[in-house]
Amino acid sequence: MRGSEFAELKAFAAVLERASFARAAEHLGLSPSALSQTIRLLEARLGVRLLNRTTRSVSPTAAGELLYGRIAPAFRDMDEAVAEISAVAGQTSGLLRINTLGMAARQVIAPRLGRFHRANPEVVLDIVVDDGLSDIVAGRFDAGIRVGGRLEKDMIAVRLTPDVKMLAVAAPEYLMRRGTPQSPADLHSHACINWRLQLEGRAYRWEFEKKGKRVELEVEGPIVTNHSDTGVAAALHGLGITYAFDRGRVDKHLARGELVQVLADWSITRPGLFLYHPSRRQLPAALRAFIDCMLDMDSLDSTKGCGH
Repeated sequence: MRGSEFAELKAFAAVLERASFARAAEHLGLSPSALSQTIRLLEARLGVRLLNRTTRSVSPTAAGELLYGRIAPAFRDMDEAVAEISAVAGQTSGLLRINTLGMAARQVIAPRLGRFHRANPEVVLDIVVDDGLSDIVAGRFDAGIRVGGRLEKDMIAVRLTPDVKMLAVAAPEYLMRRGTPQSPADLHSHACINWRLQLEGRAYRWEFEKKGKRVELEVEGPIVTNHSDTGVAAALHGLGITYAFDRGRVDKHLARGELVQVLADWSITRPGLFLYHPSRRQLPAALRAFIDCMLDMDSLDSTKGCGH
């Protein structure tokens, strides 16, 4: 295979994996117009359209899906081979792609970015925030971060945070108007701010448990969202009760008295955050360094670096 043909296939795979010409062009260090020309040359050489393009989206044709399914494993094998050689040589360098939940990016990754970079200046982090639970192997990510219980099968998992209590919270002003629920059943007469599960497309059924009795409820209210900030903002404005998946978004408001917890004795414990990655014979040095940094509490100290 000529170098130009390899570059065309690599460009094609990058467009599909990022579902965007602009993001793929940025990743490849090309202009969008140059990337479009590369794809046109590939399609012309093969004599078939590979991508369906609109101003807002890009998706594979049947031929494109078939081609990607054949070349993606080969690219993964090549990337792993390079990563393994780098690991053997002790070189912590190269591109490290992480797919993560938004709350994990805020709570775990963001506070450690400076420390990680200082300790590993030759590693380029490509962090994709994705609450849709994408397949990290199909997306060619090195690792993902998810809530325990939502991990992909056949993965190596590393716990990053302890399990946490979920919190049903509301503004004092709302509770003064509508009263305070004493049991989960009381929520049927309250305005509830719903969380939409991005992967399944349905609203989350609120889960509660007390003395071994478990309850799941479908609740109703003026807001349905898949964005934690929006749900918390709605509660702060007195629009209803929200059930917080992300403790980091409500703790400060509880401390200030801007939100109040309700049904505390019914709260359930949810699994914490886990980093997971495909099983490999040789873990890439960059991923090993990233995992160590995410686990290292000292890396939150501005005077220290990861692992030091």
